[in-house]
Amino acid sequence: MSIGGQSDTSSERKVYFLTPEGFAKKKERLDYLRHVKRPEVADYIHEAKEAGDISESSAYEEAKHEQAKVEGEIIELEHLLAVSEIMTPDMHGVKDGPLQVRIGTQVQVESDSGATRTFKIVETYEADAKTGLISDQSPVGKALIGHREGDEVSVSTPGGVTTYTIRTISPML
Repeated sequence: MSIGGQSDTSSERKVYFLTPEGFAKKKERLDYLRHVKRPEVADYIHEAKEAGDISESSAYEEAKHEQAKVEGEIIELEHLLAVSEIMTPDMHGVKDGPLQVRIGTQVQVESDSGATRTFKIVETYEADAKTGLISDQSPVGKALIGHREGDEVSVSTPGGVTTYTIRTISPML
């Protein structure tokens, strides 16, 4: 099995780890697209066709463009959900408290200015910086991954370099 979006050498398939909430949100979005948005767009296309010559119809072109977007998102979500596993407290050895920052951990850090922040490390598909869910591929996530409590890490951001000291690491779930 692979860890955190890395290739599984036996099948070359990526496995993504999502929180139970993140998995449910993706499933809810897929259901909405399949059962609400897809039929809605099909109705728009049908109406545009009935309105007359579709060769010069901007409404028809817009509806077809929207249909392509919806179908693309459906395919992406179907794939993501098919290759995702729901995180559990014992996955990645976090059952007894993780020693290193990794996907599925909550990390409390103190910046060089003394400010304390808490980050939850997740896969890119679930990241939402506003709620503290940061991707393992973000600048902060990349800097924290693999480090332990007490370690200092430097992060280059558009605002400059910030140094964080890792105060605590705990399972997210």
